[in-house]
Amino acid sequence: MLLPIASFNGRRRVPPPVNEPFRSYAPGTPERASLKARLRAMASQKIDMPLIVGGKEVKTGECAQAVMPHDHAHVLGEYQKATDRHVLQAVEAARAARKEWAAWPFDDRAAVILKAAELLTTTWRDTINAATMLGQSKTAFQAEIDAAAELVDFWRFNAHYAQELLDEQPLSDHTMWNQLEYRALEGFVYAVTPFNFTSIAGNLPTAPALMGNTVVWKPASSAMYSAYHLMKLYEAAGMPPGVINFVAGDAAMISKVLLSHRDLAGVHFTGSTEVFNDMWKTIGGSMSSYRSYPRIVGETGGKDFIVAHPSADVDALAVAIVRGGFEFQGQKCSAASRVYVPKSLWNEVRDRAVAMIDEIETGDPQDFRNFMGAVIDRRAFDKISQYIEHARSKATIVAGGMVDGSKGYFIGPTLVQTTDPGYKLLCEEIFGPVVTAYVYDDAKWSETLDVVDSTSPYALTGAVFAQDRRAIVEATSSLRNAAGNFYINDKPTGAVVGQQPFGGGRASGTNDKAGSKLNLVRWVSARTIKENFAPPKDYRYPFMSEA
Repeated sequence: MLLPIASFNGRRRVPPPVNEPFRSYAPGTPERASLKARLRAMASQKIDMPLIVGGKEVKTGECAQAVMPHDHAHVLGEYQKATDRHVLQAVEAARAARKEWAAWPFDDRAAVILKAAELLTTTWRDTINAATMLGQSKTAFQAEIDAAAELVDFWRFNAHYAQELLDEQPLSDHTMWNQLEYRALEGFVYAVTPFNFTSIAGNLPTAPALMGNTVVWKPASSAMYSAYHLMKLYEAAGMPPGVINFVAGDAAMISKVLLSHRDLAGVHFTGSTEVFNDMWKTIGGSMSSYRSYPRIVGETGGKDFIVAHPSADVDALAVAIVRGGFEFQGQKCSAASRVYVPKSLWNEVRDRAVAMIDEIETGDPQDFRNFMGAVIDRRAFDKISQYIEHARSKATIVAGGMVDGSKGYFIGPTLVQTTDPGYKLLCEEIFGPVVTAYVYDDAKWSETLDVVDSTSPYALTGAVFAQDRRAIVEATSSLRNAAGNFYINDKPTGAVVGQQPFGGGRASGTNDKAGSKLNLVRWVSARTIKENFAPPKDYRYPFMSEA
């Protein structure tokens, strides 16, 4: 007979979260030497990446390759592709693990996540950073702020916010004790993660798991290398088998199986708006078949803006365009993609931006002199190249425009200028290192704000640059619904967990703010418990008595 899980009789508190410091990787630093050595070692190996279902490695016999985007002939490893049978096995593994995992005290679930954070900040840091650099073509700094610091922050702050949520309890008095129990969802959570942020790939499965859920996780095929290393990190941290199940393969097939399953309890998604819309339609059309209403949480596309007032600081604006638009090859959901600059500032802003663009080195991220690597794969390379070709004939390429896919999927930083506020490159998501500028008449500041608000269906991030406070107040009001993360005199990228909870509305997602309590609320189903210390002994009420 199994004995009940012992409960610690003290009120434990998770360690106070503090944002993980960034390492510089400057010349002569020990972290630079250590990371370079890890890069050399991992680049020289070719690994096998099986499915991991119920804690067991599964080989299906059908494989695909993980390659370096900046050297697409270099194979980092082969990952196994699941069949529908393996996907159903992952569901069964999640269901089997749920009973024990959901019954664990929160403290013990949090301890696994906090152990993973500590491993990542120490002995696993080089491995996860190197996997991200090699497999996703991130520079050392971009990998550091994503795969190390932000993911550590997600895990530590999520534990803190979850504890705060559990502390929220209803009023009671001496006659009754009212309680809220925060239960795991009834079923499994389907986590779908993108290629561009290792931190998101780590957060989307673990945030529901922290709250007691079990997960079937499908990473992006173009980021399988770092995802597999994350899965091994979870195992090293003591994650029980079946809590998170690692499944790769055909995305359409996997989604078809999971979204039609009776026990689907939720979807935690980051990816394209089109895919998310299709998922929502599928779930909506299947409501009668589910055990409960699935929670749908998604962060999708963006067409992020910088709008400058005539009072803007030119140097700060130019740097924001270059960093916001071209870091990690513009492959951030939050990357600056459209810029609105007044005529009085344009020549100076353009010249300063062009000077920086001309200095930017693009190449293998193992060479730390490079500011940019390659875009993620052939499909992205072809799509972005088509937008650049369109700009050659329909607009003006002010700087850049280089494309070269012979060795790696390289696209240089590109600045485009257009005279049409409805131009294609100002409206459509490109997801590459292409920034399009529209120059407006200084006297049309207010009208330009309306253009910014109405040009794109997305509402993820945006920024205003101005020294005039009245202009800042007006932009903040006019663009209230145009961005879920809004920046004043700063680039629209670089949200930090605990400081700027991230997410947007409109076609950019459900705005459930990853890395905050708002997101964690979505992964619990509350039960109210009332205990009456003095129950009535007579059915009659006082008003029924005779006068």
